[in-house]
This record gives sequence, C-alpha cells and structure tokens, in this order.
Amino acid sequence: MNHLIITVLALSSFYLYAEATVVNGCPSTKSLVPIESNTVDISNCTKGPCKLKRRTKVSINQKFTPSEDIKSLTTTVFAQVLGLPLPFVGVDGTNACDYLFAEDGETKTGCPLKAGVPVVYKREFPVLEIYPKMSLVVHWELQSRGSKSITCFEVPAKIV
Repeated sequence: MNHLIITVLALSSFYLYAEATVVNGCPSTKSLVPIESNTVDISNCTKGPCKLKRRTKVSINQKFTPSEDIKSLTTTVFAQVLGLPLPFVGVDGTNACDYLFAEDGETKTGCPLKAGVPVVYKREFPVLEIYPKMSLVVHWELQSRGSKSITCFEVPAKIV
C-alpha cells in the first residue's frame, strides 16, 4: 500500500512539473514570492514564445505560497510592445482575490491570504480579434495594497 501511495505522489509531481510553463522573473520588480517558488501553467504553452491565438481564451494557473499575510490583491497585466506597456483590457487592474483557490485548485478561498498557506490563482483572458499579430512580452503581476509586488512573471508571446 505504501508503494502505491509513493508511486501516485511521484506521478502527480511529474505531471505538475511536465505541465508547468517556463517563465521569467520580472527584471524591474522585486516580488515577495520569487518566481522560483511559483508554479505557472499557461494553457497550450510549456516554453515561450507562447502562441496566443486570436478569438480564443488563454488560462493562467499560478501556485504560490505567500511569506506574509496579505489582505487584498490586484492583477497588473500588460504587454511590452516596442518598450511600451499596453494593458490587457478587462484583466489589468482587476481584483485578483476573486480568482484564488486552495491548493487543491477547486475550493475557492479569496482573500485574505495567510503566510505559509499555498494558494492557486486561476484566470482566463480572451485574446481579442482586434489584437494585431505580433511578438510581445507578457508581464503578469499580483500586487497587494500599496502596489507591493507579491508575485511577478514575464513570458515571451506571439499573437497569431
């Protein structure tokens, strides 16, 4: 029985690792939770540049463990295009607490977050048809009150 449990846990860990997307830390942002302590999964993308197909939805699942209590979170998302930050309309500036779940990814928790308790942030966003076909860098950050960066990652992408 113990061998079965160990095998299932090992396979679960392999599955989580195999599904993770390779992302970069944000070079100009010092986050409370370093990217090495995160697991980020972007739908249909294991390594950038991620292909963002127009007229579809992309999902982001990010597991992280805050190192301090957090009362509220805001999502800051923009595309770096030719050095200019262009916000993702409908996602940038929104309340991230509405998209927080327990470690199981099913039980909605919201805010506040407790230090040392893992959470999963799950979000979908549309890739609008009006977006031009181009290469860009997506900056995805969760900030607490006062614009303190809790987690931040960047990933190269291409709108197709």
